[in-house]
Amino acid sequence: MKQLADTARILVASDVVSDAELVRKLLRDEFEKISLSTDADQLVEDFERFKPDVLVLAFNSLEKAERYYLGLYRLSTAVHGLPHRTVILCNKDDLKRVYELCKREYFDDYILFWPLTHDAPRLPMAVFHALRQMNIDRSMPASVTQLAAQTRRIAELESALEQYMASGHERVDTVQRTLRDAEHHIGAALAEFSRSLGESSNVEVKDRARFDQEFQQLRIRHIDPELKNATDAVEPVRVWAGDFARALSPQIESARSLQKLAEQFKPVVLIVDDDEFQRRLLGEFLSAENLQPLFAASGAEAIGILRKHRPDIILMDFDLPGLNGVEATRQIKSVEHFADIPVLIITGHSERNIVIESRNAGASDFVVKPVDKVRLLAKIQRILQIASELRSAPP
Repeated sequence: MKQLADTARILVASDVVSDAELVRKLLRDEFEKISLSTDADQLVEDFERFKPDVLVLAFNSLEKAERYYLGLYRLSTAVHGLPHRTVILCNKDDLKRVYELCKREYFDDYILFWPLTHDAPRLPMAVFHALRQMNIDRSMPASVTQLAAQTRRIAELESALEQYMASGHERVDTVQRTLRDAEHHIGAALAEFSRSLGESSNVEVKDRARFDQEFQQLRIRHIDPELKNATDAVEPVRVWAGDFARALSPQIESARSLQKLAEQFKPVVLIVDDDEFQRRLLGEFLSAENLQPLFAASGAEAIGILRKHRPDIILMDFDLPGLNGVEATRQIKSVEHFADIPVLIITGHSERNIVIESRNAGASDFVVKPVDKVRLLAKIQRILQIASELRSAPP
């Protein structure tokens, strides 16, 4: 715990210097590296310079905290690539709203802080909880999606092994068949050579019977044994292949179990739309198609969700308040860890410049409203298939 407190970077953001100082004083006994950000014109520079593990939003209203965090995501291209946890200090009038925001994972935790007498002693504990969760996140390098892709790849071991084994047996059979054919052809060639030699006027054979006997002995003693040795030398390869397959049978059984496990993973679709009714409709439709929906009401909220969830695909509405869909897509694609997540833009505009703008931002495709669900599902499945093949491909 002490090591965690000594190395953790805490950034306190507020528009009131005295409030920020107060929060730093409350945290100072537990944490060493505490920085303040109180200048609205420097919010991006402060965040990118201090790279906090925990961001404490010490604004005296939820509206100010939301505006600050949205501004951070709108103005910074690095914030969504810097893992961090957020703790928001709120008053009793904002409790219901901030609870909903934390439940939707726009923020991570909240404290009823204003006025100070409410829950100030809980502040250091909330920061500790945030730091512990950060450590858990760092110890889990693979997302569920990535794990599922690799699981499917491992589960393909059985079919690949069966193909190689069948090919190996076929090659062994071909070699043995070729050697048997060679034995037959060599015998026929020797017999023909013996006959031709006996009939040739250029070669005199005084004892024909003895000649044929010696020729036969040459074949029996030298040629046939060598051909048999060559044929027998191939058989151990077949035996080894069978032993190899039996030795791998426990691993093959594990691969079958992994395949069944992979089939249980539902692809995750992040739906980004400020219209709650549209989010609900799309969510119900995708759930019925064996897809798992996540929801965000804005581009900034979507980027915040990506800090802890990695969807298989993002359905991004073009017309979003604040950070629009194209700009949100551009920011997502600018982060290496998120760049391979396909984004499908949903727009009410079909103008060519909108399509070009979406493509240039990194969108995989787009759908024009009103949404044709059959076409939408077909595009999602095609994009997911391509993404799965890319993830499963060897490096």
